[in-house]
Amino acid sequence: MKSNNLIKLLIGCGCALLAFTVPSHKIKIYLIGDSTVCDQPIDRYPVTGWGTPFANYFDGSVKVDNRAKGGRSTRTFLQENRWQPIVDSLMPGDYVIMQFGHNDEAKEPQYAARYTPVPDYKKNLTKFITETRAKKAFPILVTPVSRRRFDKDGKALETHKEYTAAVFEVGAQEKVPVIDLDKMSRDLYQQFGANDSRLLFMELDSAEHPIYPMGRHDDTHFNDYGARMIAELVLNDIKTKDLPLAAHIVVGQNKPK
Repeated sequence: MKSNNLIKLLIGCGCALLAFTVPSHKIKIYLIGDSTVCDQPIDRYPVTGWGTPFANYFDGSVKVDNRAKGGRSTRTFLQENRWQPIVDSLMPGDYVIMQFGHNDEAKEPQYAARYTPVPDYKKNLTKFITETRAKKAFPILVTPVSRRRFDKDGKALETHKEYTAAVFEVGAQEKVPVIDLDKMSRDLYQQFGANDSRLLFMELDSAEHPIYPMGRHDDTHFNDYGARMIAELVLNDIKTKDLPLAAHIVVGQNKPK
């Protein structure tokens, strides 16, 4: 009898110990999108996607898994089987934050392999949303972050009009939160002005950076400072919309202007 009680005690202690040692499931945020979102290779520094600093703004219960990839549209992201492994890994309570558009809208002949007409773009976004929800995870749409373009009067120009509108249409149809990064980023550039907004982008003179000895003039891709500013726009809008994910944001508490 004493032996049976001892065995029960040991089993009980073992179960209690196991409860403390086996970690609970962390909320996972999957980022999908293009080069303006992705983790860039170190040999391209200071080129930085906004998803890289975004990952540093959450408490320990959240893990950000950045699956965005440069040069990808919604169509090529699916064709290259980058989406299905995410679906297979999704757990209830996870998030998928999606920002495409730059490459979907590229109609130039050299980009024909990635071009996605608006109806197909909407269909692909809907697929991401439907399959995310099927796993009891939460989709969030993000309009494509604006390129840096100003008119002669110094007004920041809209650069993704057709594809941003498509994101809102899908968001309304599927009742999914939409973060309007297109507009928020243009407002940010406007605050900086036509000249100083260069500080956010890969605008380098020759001999200014050892990786780019000939300089670089790129008003699509951000440097590390610009990427952080864009990430904070996304984070602030998550808080403004009072999405459940906002409870896990622990730094970057500035309110949007």
